Amino acid sequence: MKKFIILLLSFLLLISCSQEQTSGEKSKKISILTPFLSSVTTKQMVDELEERAKANGWKVNIVDTTGDVGALASRMEDVISSNTDAIVLVSTDPNQVKSQIAMANEKNIPIFGCDSSYIEGMTLNATSDNAAMSKMITEHLFELMGNKGTLIVLTHRPHPGVLKRTEILEEMLKENPGIKVITEQEIKVPGPIENARQQVENLLLSNPEKDSITAIWAGWDEPAIGAAQAIQAAKRENIIVTGIDGNSQAVEMIEKGSPIKATVKQNFVGMAEIVSEQMKNVFDGKKVEKTEMYAPAELIKSK
Repeated sequence: MKKFIILLLSFLLLISCSQEQTSGEKSKKISILTPFLSSVTTKQMVDELEERAKANGWKVNIVDTTGDVGALASRMEDVISSNTDAIVLVSTDPNQVKSQIAMANEKNIPIFGCDSSYIEGMTLNATSDNAAMSKMITEHLFELMGNKGTLIVLTHRPHPGVLKRTEILEEMLKENPGIKVITEQEIKVPGPIENARQQVENLLLSNPEKDSITAIWAGWDEPAIGAAQAIQAAKRENIIVTGIDGNSQAVEMIEKGSPIKATVKQNFVGMAEIVSEQMKNVFDGKKVEKTEMYAPAELIKSK
């Protein structure tokens, strides 16, 4: 009987250890890094990633460098040293952390991008087709302008998605010589709405003549919102503003007849969903479907 009890206890202990090991294997540590958590759409992606990670039983560490892209490299090294199981770069140019991606590769830590871009060493990037979105909104804007007039460009080239959109705009401007760019302005992040509002206020003052500004092309919705606010405050009419993202405030302003006439709605939840699903595949020993995957987008315009 005593021997039986010892065997039973040993068996139960073996099961307990096995369960602990299995539980430990499932409890992955995910590190989500971004310089732009203050952005509405970036936060939407981070929140969705966090929610899905927790639903899978993964632990989540969110790192926000509050607009300091340079600090991202050192913080990424920190999470690599902590033996995180995966890293997600949100709204970030991975070229700025090439060395850190190589460090992660040495430790077999997969690197995912969400609304970023893909470079060698990463596992996957999920985003919208920024070239297609820019072409969609720019074609619509040029049509509203009658393919002529003057244009102000509000952009933020450090963001890979906004950079691609701006590059497509530049290509399309070469094919539309009737449209002249007054100026291209770099919008500061954090605080893009306020910064865009201030910059457009100054541009309105320096271009006071009626019809001196035909339109404002914004690389994403928040500067479009700031531009529209400045135009409304100055009581300037007939200046067309467009953005990209599908920000709820921008969509509401389109519906209310503000200077914002159109945006392209990105599927940010869809991007986070793709990253989460592909990350689970990697944890399960499977390969990702593609290294670059797109969530669909749609044009939203005034009626």
